[in-house]
Amino acid sequence: MEYSNQQWMLKALHEAADELQSQLLGLSEEELCRRPAPGEWSLKEIAAHLRDAEACFLERLRLIVSQDEPHLADIDVDAYVLERDYQSLDLHEVLLGFSRLRQRSASLLWSLEPSDWEREGLHPYRGRLSIMQVARDMNEHDLGHLWQMRRLRRQIEEQHRAKRRAPGASEEEGK
Repeated sequence: MEYSNQQWMLKALHEAADELQSQLLGLSEEELCRRPAPGEWSLKEIAAHLRDAEACFLERLRLIVSQDEPHLADIDVDAYVLERDYQSLDLHEVLLGFSRLRQRSASLLWSLEPSDWEREGLHPYRGRLSIMQVARDMNEHDLGHLWQMRRLRRQIEEQHRAKRRAPGASEEEGK
């Protein structure tokens, strides 16, 4: 079976949503909220950021689908991490919100004819953005943050291994 660019894009969007959840499974609240360094985001902050970015991407898609060359707002979703208290959010609610938004985005994209993927909106800084470009942006955004999450998850796992190997660590702590 040969996949079109649109089908590959949709497959990647689906897989990224699953990967987001898997990166957060089995971690304590402290681990989810731990920032690796000053100014860097915690796993929970990344998840909430992805949810809020998904809402912005979905709005762009809806505008482009429903209007001819709509003007697209320039939204600084990165600033939300500073403006909103992501650390106090319930992770289950964040993941549920992301999942619902991603399902809406994917459903909208699945409903399009191949020619619809060329529809465009006008961004104030980036110029013309097609539906295909918005979908690519979504995928690239996902990949960047999933890489960041894997790195943080690996650091947490390495810290656990180091604690188990530390002299004086009890047998129970190592389990």
